[in-house]
This record gives sequence, C-alpha cells and structure tokens, in this order.
Amino acid sequence: MLNRSVLKFGGSSVSDFTKIKNIANMLKDRVEQDEQLIVVVSAMGKTTDQLMENVSSLTSTPKEQELALLLTTGEQQTVSYLSMVLNDIGVSAKAMTGYQAGIKTIGHHLKSKIAEINPSTFTDAFEQHDVLVIAGFQGINENHELTTLGRGGSDTTAVALAASNNIPCEIYTDVDGVYATDPRILSHAKRLEYVSYEEMMEMSAVGAGVLETRSVELAKNYNIPLYLGRTLSNVKGTWIMSRSDLLEKKAVTGVALDKHMMHVTITYPLPDNRLLTQLFTELEEGSVNVDMISQIVNHEGLQLSFSIKDSDVHQISQILEQLAVNFEALDYKINEAYVKISLIGSGMRDMSGVASKAFITLINAKIPFYQTTTSEISISYVIDAENGEKAVEELYGAFDI
Repeated sequence: MLNRSVLKFGGSSVSDFTKIKNIANMLKDRVEQDEQLIVVVSAMGKTTDQLMENVSSLTSTPKEQELALLLTTGEQQTVSYLSMVLNDIGVSAKAMTGYQAGIKTIGHHLKSKIAEINPSTFTDAFEQHDVLVIAGFQGINENHELTTLGRGGSDTTAVALAASNNIPCEIYTDVDGVYATDPRILSHAKRLEYVSYEEMMEMSAVGAGVLETRSVELAKNYNIPLYLGRTLSNVKGTWIMSRSDLLEKKAVTGVALDKHMMHVTITYPLPDNRLLTQLFTELEEGSVNVDMISQIVNHEGLQLSFSIKDSDVHQISQILEQLAVNFEALDYKINEAYVKISLIGSGMRDMSGVASKAFITLINAKIPFYQTTTSEISISYVIDAENGEKAVEELYGAFDI
C-alpha cells in the first residue's frame, strides 16, 4: 500500500485561485513521491462570512437546517475547484462532499458531532484515485439532512478522517506552527518543534486559538500524529503527539493570552439552589461554555464568578436579565475589561513551585489578578486587559521559556 496521509487546508490557504493552483502543484509532488492523500479543505477566504451576511439581509430567524444546508456550499466550491485543477495537471482526483464521504453526524444542525466514518469508502476510492478532496466542516445526520460541525469543524473533519483510516494528519494554515506564546505579542517567542496532546488541548482551551480543542482531543484519543505548519512553507512546523513520546518535559511550555473573554459576577443575599439550577440549565441549553468559576457562600449570601467567551455576550445578557426578573434581589456585573493569562506545561505534574513563582512574578510586576484556576498542567489568572501583554512578557521571562 502507498503511504497515505490526511492534509487539511484552511480558508486563508485557499482564498484565491492562485493559492489553489499552488496547493495542487504541491499535492502533485507528494503523489509523485508514491503517496495517496485525503485532502480536506475549508471554504475560500471569507465565503462563510459572506453567506451569513446574505442570510441576515433576508431574515433574522433562519431555520437551522436551511442555514446548515447553505453553509455547506462554501466547502463544496473549494473541493470542486481543487479537484478540477488536480485532474488538469495529471493527478487523478475525486471531489467529495461530507455526505459522499460518508461522514455521519449527530446533534445540533449547526454544531453537530461526527458519529461515524466508514473507512471502506476511502479504500475503494483509492483504487481509482490518488487524491480524494473532501469538504470539511460538514456531514449528514440520521434524517439525511446536511449539518455543519461548528467552529473549527474542518480541523475536526481532517482528524476524524485520519483516525478512521489510521493515518497521520497534517493541518496547514497561515501560521508556522505552535509558539510558546503569541509572536505578535513577543517577537522572540520560540516556535515549538514538539508539543503534547494535553498541552495543545490546554493551549486551545485557554485561548491560544491555533487548533480547536476537540480536534486535538480526537487525535489524542486515537493516537494520531498531528502536524501543524504554514501552507507551502519550508519552515518546519510543530508535531503534536503523546506526552510519553516527548523527551523534554519542561515545567512551563507556553504562555497564552485570551483577549476574547468576559467575566461575570453574580451576588444574591441568600444561598439559593433554585437560582443556580436555573442559571446553569440555561447556560447548557444555550451552549454557553463556562470556563473559570468560583463560588463564595457566607453570612452575606452567595457570590458566583465565572468567565465565558465574549461571543456569548448577547446570550449571557438575556439569561441574566431573565434571572433578575425571577430573583428580584439578584445583582450581576458583566466585565469586558479583563483578559485571561495562562501558563501551560506537562512538566507541572512532576515539578512543584510553579504556582508560587507565577504569583510572585505577577505581584512583583504590580499586576493584580482577580481570579485564578488550575489544572494538572495549567494555571490561569484573570487580570486587567491593559496588563495582558506585560504579563506575557513577565511570565515568559520568569520561566525562561
């Protein structure tokens, strides 16, 4: 059997026809090196955003299944264009929608999850073709309706295809790989040659934003080697792999700054489980993901603080307004002037003193923090937005990353 891999190209990588032609030539070179490839692509550039704008000019309340049907057309254009170019330059290629690729999904039409992929579809297709170009971000549910996979859906498609076919996955985008911190904040930030699944998941979860958490989690669950690099670049990217395969396990691998968060504080003069039950039920129903959370209950009543993504501001406002109607003594505050700074490193499991050093570093730098949370391999702080980049620099230097 020829060597096989999954390659994924994001929207910025296929944003115009010149880029699509250049990718086709690169794929031809790989095929001539005795490879067969599954290529997953996103919609070209801002196509999905444009489709959403078109909808908003027509209606404010589109049906979810109709919206999902429309959004899948972006990726279908890209697979058609790329496949056409490949065949034109002598590479036997086949374009496939998520439905044709047998990507079965479950759940919400616009945030569905992949339930099953039959690898025999690809085994059969490879008998006649060397490159299979698959539309990312989409699948089909049990009612034969087209669905989309939500944010980062094309990454998830690529990793799921790699897992079902038991082959490596390479994700190409507009960054050179995974950095120890955002190089736009710290120009001398180190590019990481290797990082563990756990560290990458944590970086994604705390706002590093290079890969979606669920695609990395999927790679971890099936032990699929995952590569992240810049499209058509000779610069070496980052391999994401099992922690046990890493030779060096530093206490702190990276520092992530999440500017896209809001901090919510709720106070109520009495401990009341009904309030909390209603709050968390509505957060779950609205798919609002709560991140950092802390609760204080004393003689003054209840105080609950938590952070969420700033994209959920409209939903959280509605939820809190309704709670205030049902619980008249409720007081709440939504603060958008905060950011979250996080230290990540699988070596934290085995080394003590990381939290103490981080606390002292922030205190010495006169950077106040309002909430903190820890996991096995991360420590996060809520700080004032104006101190975000300073905190990155101070912590990066303190831990000699």
